[in-house]
Amino acid sequence: MSIWWSLHLRREAASVPLARRLLIGTMETAGVDPDISYDLSVALSEACANAVEHGGDTARGGPGSEAYRVTAYLDGEKCRIEVADAGPGFPAASAGRSRPPIRPAHADAENGRGLCLIEQLADHVHIGNKPGRGGAVVSFDKVLKWRKDAAPLMAV
Repeated sequence: MSIWWSLHLRREAASVPLARRLLIGTMETAGVDPDISYDLSVALSEACANAVEHGGDTARGGPGSEAYRVTAYLDGEKCRIEVADAGPGFPAASAGRSRPPIRPAHADAENGRGLCLIEQLADHVHIGNKPGRGGAVVSFDKVLKWRKDAAPLMAV
């Protein structure tokens, strides 16, 4: 069975736990192993926090600059999550590189760890810019494992 949902969220800190809780609830209902759910929820929180902090483009204005989109797909044995914003995007990606370089933050840094955490928690990560109108897209996926006490959610 496939489950997918998409949220259009305001770029506010309060939107991050909302997206995280929806993902955890979906995973729990589907019978996903709690460790996998936790990893994906942390990665989602980091991607959403980046969209909230960096995803606006005040130069362009308009309603798109104050929102971002989260889409999650649970399809078969994999979960794929995409977070897209309307900000300026990643400078390295717009300079002709396929993706921006991800550098680990210093151990005592209070920020700058999000993309590294996402890479460590997910199986496959794509970081780039949206074509056309601009903005950043962070997508990642992870192979699902199922709880031992529950069968995976199946079509009836």
